[in-house]
Amino acid sequence: MNEKATPSGAGPNRNNTVISIAIKDKQALYMSYMPFVENGGLFVPSKKDHDLGDELFLLVQIMDNPEPVHISGKVVWISPPGAIGNRPRGVGVQFIGEDARKTADLIESKLGGSLTLTRPTHTM
Repeated sequence: MNEKATPSGAGPNRNNTVISIAIKDKQALYMSYMPFVENGGLFVPSKKDHDLGDELFLLVQIMDNPEPVHISGKVVWISPPGAIGNRPRGVGVQFIGEDARKTADLIESKLGGSLTLTRPTHTM
């Protein structure tokens, strides 16, 4: 994962953080995807402190997808250091913008029947 702040007026969203992540397999995608969030979302491991409502821009390499997905999002979940259940530190990012549903559909197609599983994830 790579995380950096973009200066005012630069990058996809002014004054926001750009985070690059790679999700290499179906298990990791299942652990990170948040289907219970409107338009979908991803749990993003992060050592940086974020607040609810912070806007982020994600560059997500999803398994064997040829190109990374570029998606705007906002923080809707925070998992602090030492979270219950030994969950990793990070944030849940809700997809926002015109490509939100398209991104959720792509992830759901990759997960297929795994969406109905009830195993614990990084968020719930």
